[in-house]
Amino acid sequence: MVEHLDELRTRLIVSLAVLVAAFGLCMWQNHTLLRIVNRPLEHQTQKQVRAGNGPLGATYAVQQGARSVGVQLERVVGALERPRSGASAATRATLQGVRPQLHRAISRLSGAPQGNKPVTLGIGEPFTATLGIALLFALILALPIVLYELYSFMLPALGPEHQRVVSPLIVAVPVLFVVGVLFGYFVVLPAALRFFENFNSDQFNVLVQASQYYHFAATVLLAMGLVFQVPVAILAVTRAGIVAPRQLRANRRYAILACGAVAAFLPGDAITLLLETVPLYILFEGSVLLASIFERRTERRRRATTET
Repeated sequence: MVEHLDELRTRLIVSLAVLVAAFGLCMWQNHTLLRIVNRPLEHQTQKQVRAGNGPLGATYAVQQGARSVGVQLERVVGALERPRSGASAATRATLQGVRPQLHRAISRLSGAPQGNKPVTLGIGEPFTATLGIALLFALILALPIVLYELYSFMLPALGPEHQRVVSPLIVAVPVLFVVGVLFGYFVVLPAALRFFENFNSDQFNVLVQASQYYHFAATVLLAMGLVFQVPVAILAVTRAGIVAPRQLRANRRYAILACGAVAAFLPGDAITLLLETVPLYILFEGSVLLASIFERRTERRRRATTET
């Protein structure tokens, strides 16, 4: 018991040290991290702004109206500056200083619509939001190692044969977690944002609050990272002999329902539900296929040993 407690303490210290180091790195690069996590907002929010929805959309509409007026004034000034325009020399000399100012104003008004960043409503929210996003990314960076330490601590509880079976699977834990987070960032999060920002958007002044958005993004990314651990769990139970691959193949319909239920708990619309369910089911089928291959190899080795 004392040896197990010593090992648990060591693994907890390692996990905590990795988390602290990852948090320090994320705080150092917090501006880059904020740009990364805000990027999925850019397309959807600017689309709403261009449509004139909300206070940012109204501001953008005024900006475009002012730009239109500036373009027309620039044309008028350009016409009056010509020698045969009928304007006096003094007037043309005055207009020569006006046209560059109009050109600079038009350039400023021609920028992309703002609103691709979440808003903060409290005096301390920029600081707390930055801390939150640094902690989120630190958890994402550290969680593969934390999971590895957890599985390594639980491994001695298995028998020697099961240890031999499960040990190679531990290597896949961080890889699958990273793949799940990337899938959530590039596929699930944009689809969920598209649904929520377009839902009844003409009835509300839509402003995305930083704390709520970062909590939402953290839920999606961490959930997808953990969901992508399904192959490790399936391979572990099949190679340990708890469940046979043929039993999993015979209960595919329940696997589909389970994948749909897991996807339904994640945020999003029907399209997002499909985008989440299909990869989960592919992971299930791939895991069953690998389990069947390992089972056949184990059976062949057993037969070879029996014959010799």
